Amino acid sequence: MPFEALDSLSRILLMSDPGPAKIRRWTRDIGRRLLVASPYVSEPNFTRLHPDDLSFLFAAYDARFLDGMCRKLLGPVGVSFRLSRRMSRAGGKTTRYRRPDGTHYFEIAVATSILFDGFLAGDPEVTVCGLPCHHRLGALQRLFEHELVHLAEWLCWDESHCSRKRFQGIAARLFGHRAHTHHLMTRSERAAKLGIGIGTLVSFCYQGEWLNGRVNRITKRATVLVDDPKGDLWSDGHRYIRYYVPLRELRLISTVPAKRSETRK
Repeated sequence: MPFEALDSLSRILLMSDPGPAKIRRWTRDIGRRLLVASPYVSEPNFTRLHPDDLSFLFAAYDARFLDGMCRKLLGPVGVSFRLSRRMSRAGGKTTRYRRPDGTHYFEIAVATSILFDGFLAGDPEVTVCGLPCHHRLGALQRLFEHELVHLAEWLCWDESHCSRKRFQGIAARLFGHRAHTHHLMTRSERAAKLGIGIGTLVSFCYQGEWLNGRVNRITKRATVLVDDPKGDLWSDGHRYIRYYVPLRELRLISTVPAKRSETRK
């Protein structure tokens, strides 16, 4: 069975071409079914997501597009799903792990920060895999399709690279993808849109008091350095206390570009 499933999966990946009409119909059907089945994803611009939703997408996509071959090759515990708050640039990631007995299992992770930070009024158009996405559900599906191609390539050829011709051919035929890159609103882009970057002078309210400081880093929140004699000594000779402030709570004072981020001594 494993050899037959492997041969079937590789044939599907290299030869299957449902065509644009079927791809649209099948993917829309999967999206509608997720909205019905999930207690978390209740609308296209959902505000909650659970790893079980990724598991649903895997089962639905594998059955519809890959004849269930991934599930047959992976077995009952061959793949797990994770939501990542830390991934701030990549939309998703597929990782292969090796067990002590030499067997492998896979994990598909999706970046929730990128999904939830985007699709606000006035945002630029979001494209995932070269396709316009008008809501989070569409972006989630395109991201998952991309990771599913990674998983299938790993299973068939023990490697996967989205910049290579084989991957791009599979993604184009199976899912109509036009690119292997994404353009979603990242926190850095959101900050830049607000006029906030590394070195920007900002003010914020902390425990009822307004503080002024300089942005040193932007991840999930902005790291703001505030001059304080009780703070840590940094490489510029000043002492700072670090505050982690949501972007929406910052008020712009002025922009002073820094040559580099300061580091603590």
